[in-house]
Amino acid sequence: MQKIDLNGIKNIIFDLGGVVVTLDFDEALRRFKEIGCDEIEKVLDPYHQRGIFLALEEGKLSQQEYYDALRREAGKFIPNERIEYAWMGFMKEIPASKLNLLERLKEKYRLFLLSNTNPVIMSWALTPAFSPQGKSIDQFFDKLYLSYKIGCTKPAPAIYEYLFRDSGIKAEETLFIDDGAANIEIGNRLGMKTYLAKNGEDFSYLFD
Repeated sequence: MQKIDLNGIKNIIFDLGGVVVTLDFDEALRRFKEIGCDEIEKVLDPYHQRGIFLALEEGKLSQQEYYDALRREAGKFIPNERIEYAWMGFMKEIPASKLNLLERLKEKYRLFLLSNTNPVIMSWALTPAFSPQGKSIDQFFDKLYLSYKIGCTKPAPAIYEYLFRDSGIKAEETLFIDDGAANIEIGNRLGMKTYLAKNGEDFSYLFD
């Protein structure tokens, strides 16, 4: 198991999918095919999307514009709620241990979320339905940095640089936890301590 020297660490940046939330990529694919998106593998990816899916995560399409574009690509009418159902296939579970860990770490560190995500997922995550405690995701972090609001996605250095400028934190005082190797590579290049997590992994031992 990798050990990280936390001396001098004041901030922790977490990814969302695969780190806080356990993802089920296969279920997401199944649901998109169920609603009529037969070639979904060409645009949907566990780490970095393509086509209108990437445009949604980069904020180049609004939620409604994305729905309309998806219907055009599918060549059929798909109700909004069925598209949301397909997206939520990604969200397998949020282990209680992860939420407990975030609450414990928040007492000692500044916590940030840096996620390639979209308004469909966040319209769920920003409600009390996110956790058994009835807390929305923003209550577990000092601030959320979301790709569709910033206008770019990891691993583009610009999204990290935006976080540093906006938060005022220093890279050398920050631990970055992500499940994407390309994202971690940029984190290392920018001077952060990093941990490459496996989807659904319990990495609480890092803080023991």
